[in-house]
Amino acid sequence: MAATEQTALGPLVGAIDQGTSSSRFLVFNAKTAELLSHHQVEISQQFPKEGWVEQDPKEILNSVYECVEKTCEKMKELNINISNIKAIGVTNQRETTVVWDKTTGEPLYNAIVWLDLRTQSTVERLLKRIPGKNKSFSKFKTGLPLTTYFSAVKLRWLLDNVEEIRKAVNDGRAMFGTVDSWLIWSLTGGKDGGIHCTDVTNASRTMLFNIHSLEWDPELCKFFDIPMEILPKVRSCSEIYGMMKICPSLSSGALTGVPISGCLGDQSAALVGQMCFNDGQAKNTYGTGCFLLCNTGQKSVFSEHGLLTTIAYKLGRDKPVCYALEGSVAIAGAVVRWLRDNLGIAQSSQEVEQLAAEVGTSYGCYFVPAFSGLYAPYWEPSARGIICGLTQFTNKNHIAFAALEAVCFQTREILDAMNEDYGIPLTQLQVDGGMTNNKILMQLQSDILCIPVVKPSMPETTALGAAMAAGAAEGVGVWSLNPGDFTAVTCERFEPQINPEESEYRYARWKKAVVKSMGWETSEAPANGKPK
Repeated sequence: MAATEQTALGPLVGAIDQGTSSSRFLVFNAKTAELLSHHQVEISQQFPKEGWVEQDPKEILNSVYECVEKTCEKMKELNINISNIKAIGVTNQRETTVVWDKTTGEPLYNAIVWLDLRTQSTVERLLKRIPGKNKSFSKFKTGLPLTTYFSAVKLRWLLDNVEEIRKAVNDGRAMFGTVDSWLIWSLTGGKDGGIHCTDVTNASRTMLFNIHSLEWDPELCKFFDIPMEILPKVRSCSEIYGMMKICPSLSSGALTGVPISGCLGDQSAALVGQMCFNDGQAKNTYGTGCFLLCNTGQKSVFSEHGLLTTIAYKLGRDKPVCYALEGSVAIAGAVVRWLRDNLGIAQSSQEVEQLAAEVGTSYGCYFVPAFSGLYAPYWEPSARGIICGLTQFTNKNHIAFAALEAVCFQTREILDAMNEDYGIPLTQLQVDGGMTNNKILMQLQSDILCIPVVKPSMPETTALGAAMAAGAAEGVGVWSLNPGDFTAVTCERFEPQINPEESEYRYARWKKAVVKSMGWETSEAPANGKPK
C-alpha cells in the first residue's frame, strides 16, 4: 500500500473487547466503520469448586496486551500506519469482580466471573435482612434483583472470605473494579498513576449504583457493607479517561499517549454498534450467555416479567443517559463449549453445528442448560441443567440439536417478557455475537420466534460500539454519531420456515422441561462439600 493510500484511510480507532471466553483488539476506520485488523486470544476459566467460576486478572490483562501487540504487527504487514489510531475504546464482560492492590498493581484474588454461584449463601443471608425477603428491594434504584449475578455480592463474598483483601481494605491499599476498571487502570499506568474509573453502564451492574442520580448509593453500600473509598470514579461512556502507556520497545509502543476515550459493558456496546439509538430498537447478542436489550430512551422502564432495567449508554459528559430493558440468559455459547470440553462429543463449535445439521431435529429431546441456575425471566438460582425426553434412539446429534434449540427457546422466553413489558412487539430481531455465524442456529431462532432474524455482515458489533464511543469523545472527534453519517449496513436475513403451531408445540414442551430443572440445588450442603 502506498503512503498516499495510507493517509487516505483517515483516522482509525482501536477497540479492546474483553469477553468471558476471549480477549480481542480490533481496529476500525472511523469514516467507514470497516474492520481493518484484529487479533483474538482465548482465555481460560477456572472451576475450583462446583458452581465457582474464576479467571486470573493477570491473564486477562496479558491477553489484552498480546492482542494489541499482534494487531499492531499485522497492521505493519498491511502497511497501515498505527499512528493513525486516534483513540481506543474498551468493552468488557460485565459484573466480573476484581480487587487489586494499588501499591503493587497485583490482583489480591482471582476475578470472580459473572456466572459464578458461590455467593448463593451470601444472597440468602442478605435476603434475611430484607422485610419479606424481597429480592427486588432495590429494583427502583438499581433496576436489578438481589442475586448471585451482580458485583456487590461477589465483593461482599471476597471481603468475608479473603483475609488478604480485608487487610488491604483496612490499610487503604485495595481497589475494586469490574474488568473495564482493571484494564483502564493498568493500561493508563497502573501503580504509577493509573486512572481508577468505570462508566455508567458497568456501574449499573454492580447493584451499588443509583441509575437515576448516576452516583454510588450510600444506602446500598451500607447495606452490603462495602467501603465507598475502594469504588472507581463513574464517568460517561464517551470521554477521555487517560492515555495509554505501553513499553516503547514493543510494536504497540506507538500507542503510548493515545487516549482511552470509550467504555461500555459488552451488551451496551453491542446496542450502540447495532445503531439501536431509538426507543423500541432491540438487539440480541449470542456470546457465552445471551443478552437481549431494548432501548427505552431517556425513561427507565421497570419490568413485571423478570427483565432488568439497565443503563444503555451516556455518550458524553453532557449527553443524556439512555436506559434499556434487558433479558439475560446465562448459558448460550457456553453450552457448545460444554459439549466440546466436558462431554467431548465434538472437537470444535463448528462440529456441534454439523452434528445438529445431520439430524435437523432433537427428536423430542430437550436440554435446559441451567448450569448457573436460571436467569431471566425466572431468576431461579436453585435450578440445574437437565436433558430430558431421552430414548434409546437419542444420540449425540439429537443432543447437539437440543443444545442449539435451547439457546433459541431461552431467547423466546425473554422476547415474550419484553413484548409484555414494553407493549410493542418486535417485528424482527437484530442479532450479533460469535454464535451468529451458526446458520442453523439463526434459522432455528427465526422459526422459534416466528419473526425474521437480521444479522449484520460485520458481526463485531460489540467492539464497533466501543470504537464509536471512543472516536466520538470530546477531544477526539473522529467518529460522527449523527445517524445521517452512518454507512449502510449489509445484513443477512433469516425468515421463519415452519408453521407457528409446530413452533408453539415445541416451545410448550421446552417450558415443561424448564419447570423440571427448578428447585434442584440447596446451599445447605453436608460437611464434605458435596451437594445433598
